[in-house]
Amino acid sequence: MRLIQFQGANQKRHVGLIEDDTVFDLTEINPHWDRIYNIFIDARKKGKRIDELIVGCAYRSNANVLSYKDLVGCRPGNSAGWILPSLDHPDPAHSIITVTGLTHLGSSNQRNKMHKDNHLPKTDSQKMFEMGLQGGKPKAGVRGIQPECFLKGNGSILRGHNDYLDIPAFAQDGGEEPEIVGCYVIDDHGIPYRLGSSIGNEWSDHEMEQVNYLWLGHSKQRNCSVGPELIIGQPFKDIRGRCRIYRNAEIIYDSGELLTGEDHMNHSLANLEDHLFKYPQSRIPGDVHLFFFGTMKFSFGNRKSLQTDDKIEIKFDTMGNPLINYVKRMPHEKKPITVRRG
Repeated sequence: MRLIQFQGANQKRHVGLIEDDTVFDLTEINPHWDRIYNIFIDARKKGKRIDELIVGCAYRSNANVLSYKDLVGCRPGNSAGWILPSLDHPDPAHSIITVTGLTHLGSSNQRNKMHKDNHLPKTDSQKMFEMGLQGGKPKAGVRGIQPECFLKGNGSILRGHNDYLDIPAFAQDGGEEPEIVGCYVIDDHGIPYRLGSSIGNEWSDHEMEQVNYLWLGHSKQRNCSVGPELIIGQPFKDIRGRCRIYRNAEIIYDSGELLTGEDHMNHSLANLEDHLFKYPQSRIPGDVHLFFFGTMKFSFGNRKSLQTDDKIEIKFDTMGNPLINYVKRMPHEKKPITVRRG
């Protein structure tokens, strides 16, 4: 099942179900269903999964329809409507965005080169990756080795399909990280539920990170994008994709084939989820969690610095329409933030 959240031509939020090029407007069936979050809450009250509840509403005969091709081409602010992030919370502070890394068989070489001094022993990146190889896929019921993991931010940094990703005034660069994102809601009893997954662009500053590995946290304090679709029921085993960056009509970066899913990772999905949700603060009832599962490759070191209006396109097979974002580079500024006395 493929779901989207979108701003309608009536300037109100809607949830749509996609079949081929048709969007069935679920919000027209039930006005309370203007967020996927609300559909999940209703499903839990009835003891159903979200897809079971939607199928039961006979959407094919009851919902208004739109053209997905038209909607997916719209930029934010278009009078015809536009696509929103694929999952969010009514209060952005309750959308928690978390990232894990060094999880993919192809990712450690690139990260290791960023931090490697040939005269020194193995980097921490290489050690962390090898720990995952040894203990990241434990047997059922056994806790495995914990991955690299950190908090990126909350819903205030979340962007949707066709929106801009900023290179802030204090940043050195911007860099895409094509990933699959797990989309979760915590129920009233503190139990995490995975609704599905989306394509994500975990936007970072790799030039800053390269200066010193301990600036990794700083390099991740950027906005990010998720969407355009929430895919329900897609196995996270063997997913293949591609990332391209365009400047006008020219391709300035092509990733080649990207491999993700458990077949191409040193951690199982269950192990990654365990090490996110083992913390009580990650199981607060009602919270939304967007968990980036890690990238396998990024363009840093293989293209020119990004400029305003460069277009980033990330596509994964079986994950619906590609996620597209545009770059917005802010004028460089070193003026510090002033804190006033309260």
